[in-house]
Amino acid sequence: MPNAYQKIYPDRSSTHTLRKANISVSFFGEKQGLPERKVREMAKKNNHEIRDPIYAFVHMDSSEREVLNSAPVQRLRHIHQLALTSLVYPGATHRRFEHSLGVMELATRIYNAVLENGETDILDINGEYDKIYYLRVLRMAALVHDIGHAPFSHASEDLFPGDCNHEVMTLRLIESDEMERLWAMLKIQTEDVAKLALGRDHPKKKTFSNTEAILSEIITGDAFGADRMDYLLRDSHHTGVAYGRFDHYRLIETLRILPKAYEGGSKEPALGVETGGLQSAEALLLARYFMFSQLYFHPVRRIYDIHLKEYLQAWLKGGRFPVDVAEHLNLTDNEVMAGIWRANRDPDLPGHDVAARIVMRNHYRVLYTRNPDDVLKCREAGLAIYTAACAEFGEENVRHDRPKIPASQVAFPVLEPDGRIVSSLLKSDALRYIPEVAVDTVYIRPELLDAGRVWLNENRESIIESGSELEDMT
Repeated sequence: MPNAYQKIYPDRSSTHTLRKANISVSFFGEKQGLPERKVREMAKKNNHEIRDPIYAFVHMDSSEREVLNSAPVQRLRHIHQLALTSLVYPGATHRRFEHSLGVMELATRIYNAVLENGETDILDINGEYDKIYYLRVLRMAALVHDIGHAPFSHASEDLFPGDCNHEVMTLRLIESDEMERLWAMLKIQTEDVAKLALGRDHPKKKTFSNTEAILSEIITGDAFGADRMDYLLRDSHHTGVAYGRFDHYRLIETLRILPKAYEGGSKEPALGVETGGLQSAEALLLARYFMFSQLYFHPVRRIYDIHLKEYLQAWLKGGRFPVDVAEHLNLTDNEVMAGIWRANRDPDLPGHDVAARIVMRNHYRVLYTRNPDDVLKCREAGLAIYTAACAEFGEENVRHDRPKIPASQVAFPVLEPDGRIVSSLLKSDALRYIPEVAVDTVYIRPELLDAGRVWLNENRESIIESGSELEDMT
């Protein structure tokens, strides 16, 4: 009977079997008098296992490990997944490196699952060569999909100059000399890796074949992308919260490539799910909603993003990240944190005040948070209070944060037991009514918090009533 490892990787032997095979080779070599060098070559290990707290093991072969050891991927060991979130959730010290390994592992499992369900015709994958080629491209694209991130990931995304962003930097690195040599060694096309890694966010490619569209969706998709699955599971694990967990085993087992027949009989393929996996899909999208509302938009976590960005604007040349590939590779969280610690100790260095707030955990405090009663009276209640607080206490002493995640009404095909295909939004009330996540927070300098609360209690109603003028402006 196959073990759990062999169920996931039916074409591979278990670790135990491989170990026995290697022993047999060594014994045979000694007995037959083979040269020692030949024995070592025969016993050389090609499959490698990396321990992972989410999936137990991540598997690679020796050629893929060359990509893992490249400078762009190794740099991710020094880029935090959740910026300064460890100042709120102490366990959140994980990095983009292990996330990228996790995305590669999940993408592999999804690919194997859909191919086992007989989807090779829809994917236009013909024969064993195509199957192996696209699996290699998919795995490498998943591994490098985040290499363009700046220090502290999304917290500083808008400090790239001009039209540059982390997707543009990812493309430049995929096309860099070092990575081009690795793609050639693996016998895969650079353009194929870039398309799958960036998906619809590719800065140059907007036309995708059915195969490219589906495989990129396996990595970057809004519904079942391995990127989304892994960050929810991994962030939940490391922060110690349960909101991001869902049954990814069941979900992957039931994934299928299905036509969007509910759109006027369309034959366009998309990543969908058998009806038996619909609850797992609901759990995934609900997990995203809860993680944003409870973790990613936590008010203290968000103010540290703001403080970090303020420090970077003072510390970086011109207040912007470099876009040169070599400079990008040399800039990690380590250099930024070293700068923050130096600025904390030296009042004459740029960004001293905000650096001291980060080091001493003396962040701005919450003065006001979004209240539904206030929003009924004035849609821009938070902006009205922020504007009034700036006038009362000085703009330098007040901060405003209003991120928003739209409602997750993600439509995907669902395969019914009778063979018909319906939209997930018709099949699931839960998916149809997942609300948006909207935050509207006003912060104030901690030394002014008590005075600010007294002022706000006395003036809240009048400020909100007068906020209708701001509604007209926005």
